[in-house]
Formats: sequence, C-alpha cells, structure tokens
Amino acid sequence: MDRNVGSTDKTARILLGALAGLVSLSILASAVSLPAILAPVLGLASVILLGTGFSGFCGLYRLLGVDTCSVDAR
Repeated sequence: MDRNVGSTDKTARILLGALAGLVSLSILASAVSLPAILAPVLGLASVILLGTGFSGFCGLYRLLGVDTCSVDAR
C-alpha cells in the first residue's frame, strides 16, 4: 500500500480520532449527556481516523484518487 495521507492530514486525523474516542468513552461513562447511540458511532469513527492517521493510507482517498502525501515523504 502506498501512502496517500500527508503529514498535516495525519496530524488532523490523529487529533480528531483521539477526541472522538474520548467523547465516546465519556458518553459510555455517563460523564457527558449525549444520546447513547453516539458512543459506538464515535468509537468507530475514532478507530478509522486513528488507523488511517497512523498507517498513512486511506482507502477512500484511493477510490477518489486523492493524495495529500508529498512526493518526498514516500
């Protein structure tokens, strides 16, 4: 798999993934009063964002032909 996620994109994905994970866990712990259905949705989004952020590969980007990774970073 070729990397297609650039450094800025990676950082944003990791930060948003961590935030989504924390909110998901907060909902499960009843520390935040949001609908319970959001916990698994945010949890899944967190796993996807963290996975694509750390791996540097996004399947959706591949399908759409998007590449935010610079040539030097490959």
